[in-house]
Amino acid sequence: MSPLAFYPLAFVCIASAMGVVLSRNPVRSALSLVASLFCLAVFYVFLQAHLVAALQIIVYAGAVMVLFLFVITLLNLESDRGLGEKPVLSAIGFGAGAIVAGGLIAALSRTSLGARAVTLVPTFGTTKVLARQLFGDYLVAFELTSMLLLVAVVGAVVLAKRDGSYEGDEQEAAVPARSEEASH
Repeated sequence: MSPLAFYPLAFVCIASAMGVVLSRNPVRSALSLVASLFCLAVFYVFLQAHLVAALQIIVYAGAVMVLFLFVITLLNLESDRGLGEKPVLSAIGFGAGAIVAGGLIAALSRTSLGARAVTLVPTFGTTKVLARQLFGDYLVAFELTSMLLLVAVVGAVVLAKRDGSYEGDEQEAAVPARSEEASH
């Protein structure tokens, strides 16, 4: 990958990742995450892992982001909620972010960023190798991830029902009864 392609793509990827964290609007944050996931897919293409790039777009930028947007709209998250509501939590979050950034800077300062020749095996990134890894060595992790997504959807529905957003049918039935009583 040439530096002329890498650095602009890396800048867009980092900017979109920062948009995920810094955006106050949850929908804009989710769309920034989609942009970041697409940038990662382009990096996979440059690494000659075309199947992984396609899976990145289909699974993460497609299915998982639809799930995130579904939860955001189901919970009716308001965009005016921000970090200012709980200053202690925002201070802890910024402190944790500073620690992670310091660790990344320390790790990058100890590594050499020079170009190294990497030889890949001919079967790198093929469907057969990926399927063997995914449904062999990482089967439990794969199934636990699907269970986690299912629990997240069920939890979002339970939270939305607890909020009272699905009580419209009961309220509509009660309103005509009150108006009839008021007219008599």
